[in-house]
Amino acid sequence: MSEQTVALTIKDLRLDVAQTGHDIVDEITLNIERGKVLGLVGESGSGKTTVGLAVLGHARKGVAISAGSITIEGSNVLALDRKRLRQARGRLVSYVPQDPGTALNPALRIGGQVLEVLETHGFGADAAERQARVTEVFEEVKLPSAASFLRRYPHQLSGGQQQRVGLAMAFAARPAVIVLDEPTTGLDVTTQAHVLETIRNLAQQHGVAALYVTHDLAVVATLADEVAVMYAGRIVELAATADVFAKPAHPYTRYLVAAAPEMGSDRQLVGLGGRAPSPGQRPKGCAFAVRCELATDECRAEFPAVTNVNPNGSHEVRCFHAFGVPERTVPRATASITSSGTDDAALALRNVTASYTGVAVVHDVSFDIARGECVALVGESGSGKSTLSRSIGGLHREWQGEISLDGESLARSSRDRPVQQRLAIQYVFQNPYSSLHPRRPIAESIGRPLAIAGVDKREIRREVDRMLERVSLSASYGSHFPDQLSGGERQRVAIARALVSKPKVLICDEVTSALDVLVQAATIELLVDLQNELGLAMLFVTHNLPLVRSIAQRVAVMSDGAIVELGTAEDTLSNPQQDYTQRLLIDTPRIPDFESGQPA
Repeated sequence: MSEQTVALTIKDLRLDVAQTGHDIVDEITLNIERGKVLGLVGESGSGKTTVGLAVLGHARKGVAISAGSITIEGSNVLALDRKRLRQARGRLVSYVPQDPGTALNPALRIGGQVLEVLETHGFGADAAERQARVTEVFEEVKLPSAASFLRRYPHQLSGGQQQRVGLAMAFAARPAVIVLDEPTTGLDVTTQAHVLETIRNLAQQHGVAALYVTHDLAVVATLADEVAVMYAGRIVELAATADVFAKPAHPYTRYLVAAAPEMGSDRQLVGLGGRAPSPGQRPKGCAFAVRCELATDECRAEFPAVTNVNPNGSHEVRCFHAFGVPERTVPRATASITSSGTDDAALALRNVTASYTGVAVVHDVSFDIARGECVALVGESGSGKSTLSRSIGGLHREWQGEISLDGESLARSSRDRPVQQRLAIQYVFQNPYSSLHPRRPIAESIGRPLAIAGVDKREIRREVDRMLERVSLSASYGSHFPDQLSGGERQRVAIARALVSKPKVLICDEVTSALDVLVQAATIELLVDLQNELGLAMLFVTHNLPLVRSIAQRVAVMSDGAIVELGTAEDTLSNPQQDYTQRLLIDTPRIPDFESGQPA
């Protein structure tokens, strides 16, 4: 890697909590060449986004950049004054956020927003040249460049189109570096595949160095040239993508790889207990030691130095036990998740059609879920998955047909259903933070369904403590509030609340989409255990196809509001019969088998 080819250099970067001086990230050193993509991975709270924002010379409120340098095309971003930094953002370095819907101005037309970037940075010789660049960049991101499309507002676009407009704004002034912060997290696999292809092509065509921040290892494996693994604010492994996935050197990286679902594999997903230490609570030695099976006194006494473990190239790791294999990361077959075998359906749908203000969006859907069985409901965004699941839960009332629980028909709205029916069907939402009352202690939120049923307060407390233990949280969590918990812990609280009333049917609506792979794996392990233990009938709504085989016995594929394919998970994912299902599988990113060079 020569100085002429490197576009971004980060050296010994450190950011602190401004009031305390405790490090958030430290000793961050990275180089990215022109036209290359570096994936920055790690669980939530590891410092990925903090590093990404620092590349733009930005730190969140209460955070201070205390040491290091960030050099782009010979300019130290951290040394620029406010005026020059504003000029650099968009022209020298640009940013693509996770949620384009909140990043785009809802009151401005999309063409005008991209033109504004060019005008702000003085791109081009005149207005005609800038307008030509607007047309060109929309074509580059595979969006229509017709005047009628450019005059649309953000709310008139799909999520994938909004993300492409975000890419157009980021690439418009042809920056040297682009930071992408989880830009495909909320997208279905087909839209995600198109966005990733656009990023890859633009980076290569224009020689842009891309820092791609994500927790999705399959995306990194297919997109990135190099991968940097972060834990508790430090980079613990840095190497070419193939080396990281084929020969992970750090135990933490091995856990990440073991937690990533694979489409054609029946390998058990491996979660990891505990959480990374927060700033101010990090030990003197290796921060991962408290969760590591291989940790020794040496690990706890001193943080390992950077070591290159590849004599033929660069493979940096900070570990005294490089290439050690924790026992839990050894591949195992998925635990049995067979259904109870009964033909007696816990939940039955017959000719269900759901509408919004008279316009049908779900058409004539019929299927059953037996006791102890999990059916995965998959499809693109807008296919009708959530509308159907909300209809089952009584949260969407504009539907026709029949939905029955244990042979008894359900009213359209949950308000019109008897209390026992409402308690028998429980719903776990995608975002646990927004579904938990921020001013209500965890114990009160979990016990709320029992309070509605008139259960005695002492019995409620006993049941709440029991459910917290069952979802691998101690009873002491009952006094905490949602903002004191991690994302994975909040999701476990939401599951505990759903299960405290001993339901017969559990609806999980994209419950893992915002979770990193370790928390996702732990959540799936928990749901499988509870399904087998309690004999739950489960509807698992997701767009994460590789995850399906780890939890579901059958798969229902939805397209344009209709079920187009229904079969066992193994048959549907390995031998799909419908063109739509085949396209979903083709578009799904997966971790290649780097040792053989073949797809996984």
